[in-house]
Amino acid sequence: QVQLVESGGGLVQAGGSLRLSCAASGLTFSNYLMGWFRQAPGKEREFVAVIRRSGGTTYYTDSVKGRFTISRDNAKNTVWLQMNSLKPEDTAVYYCGASSGYSTVARDYDYWGQGTQVTVSS
Repeated sequence: QVQLVESGGGLVQAGGSLRLSCAASGLTFSNYLMGWFRQAPGKEREFVAVIRRSGGTTYYTDSVKGRFTISRDNAKNTVWLQMNSLKPEDTAVYYCGASSGYSTVARDYDYWGQGTQVTVSS
């Protein structure tokens, strides 16, 4: 049974930092592209960042470039999202996803975690 478990969310003031973790089990982690998405109330789930299987290539949505960093350790079956200079508009539930392909579209992902809430106060 595949499980993705996110952690690290919380309440932070604008300008602060958080580090999200996503621990994977039940799959061959190194075979999957890993992505972070977020969903604010009343909005669709949107792409945030993705990292290729080897960890050598990353891609970010424009609104987080220079502030967020995605990384992974295939030996630990874990992917992280370091979030710096947080803004109130970053407030959302953050989800990690695993894809057997290469995509920044949520429907193309095979597995999802339960999500972790990030709230940024102004």
